[in-house]
Amino acid sequence: MDQKPPVDFPQLQWRPAAASDIPAWAALIARAAAVETPVWYEREADLQEHVASRKNPVATHTVLGFDGHGVIRAYARISKNPDGDKAHGFGCVDPAWQRRGIGTALLGWLEQRTRERFAGDRARVPAEVSAGGDARPVPRLRIGTEQQHAHQARLLETGGYTVVRYFNEMHRPLDRPLPPAALSPCLVLAALVPELHEPVRLAHNAAFLDHWGSEPKDRESWSFIVNNPQARPDLSAVVLDSVTAEVAGYQLASHDPDIAVQRGFREGYTELLGVRREYRGRGIARALLTDAMRRFTAAGMDVASLDVDSENPSGALALYTRLGYRAVNRSMAWDKAL
Repeated sequence: MDQKPPVDFPQLQWRPAAASDIPAWAALIARAAAVETPVWYEREADLQEHVASRKNPVATHTVLGFDGHGVIRAYARISKNPDGDKAHGFGCVDPAWQRRGIGTALLGWLEQRTRERFAGDRARVPAEVSAGGDARPVPRLRIGTEQQHAHQARLLETGGYTVVRYFNEMHRPLDRPLPPAALSPCLVLAALVPELHEPVRLAHNAAFLDHWGSEPKDRESWSFIVNNPQARPDLSAVVLDSVTAEVAGYQLASHDPDIAVQRGFREGYTELLGVRREYRGRGIARALLTDAMRRFTAAGMDVASLDVDSENPSGALALYTRLGYRAVNRSMAWDKAL
């Protein structure tokens, strides 16, 4: 008896991704991006990180669909922290193969793999049972879309997903005068050097404890961030407490030259910005962003950009607006309990 394929679409041959698939896998994503024009999409370096992941091994967390000529026409993958309360789903279909039901089939695979991953994590970690019963999380899958991609929204709505959060991409032109900013005497700006990678990771985990949907970054995830080819430590900075040497805040920046060609302007992108709770209200975020704008300008960038949760509890949206950032795109996070 023939074995049932992992994805319910027999017109393609399905198997997990491997390192040797990376160029063709990236080519599929690029073909879809050329038609759908997302703000950002994954390149070979990003896929290399997925292949290298130990907590989300590609052998069980990815699937590629090949046509009869060996061309990759669709893919899906999930990622999840071992103790996380959700999995994140990703995927795309070659534009030439859309409207055939592949997206629905991939969504079914993503949901099944999410259930299996939660079950596997539960088996490895004993349940915390309280007076209220089993405290283990219900399997939940989260998928992100951009506002302009109505076909993706329709697929998710039909599949029983609901929007749980909105995010704004914000730009600040750098041809305008930069805002003033100053730090108190005990706080100093410092370069993001490798010796600070681990202290900044710990500061990030502390700073984002009260942020919606955030989960602690482990060393593997953090290594992918700081060692990504698009990471720009020269455009990043850290604020240190000169008395305790503690990291009070940080701004991690990146620049994607390929996206600059696609979008027609060069942007310095703030990947992560955080301030420890005990240091908030002291102008650290403002100083870090102002410093970033100076660095971006000196590097020949046209705009400073970042993304922000529309309901960020730290008042970040209001700060960015005061500094001259304006929303240019919106994205959504969709959830489904499985």
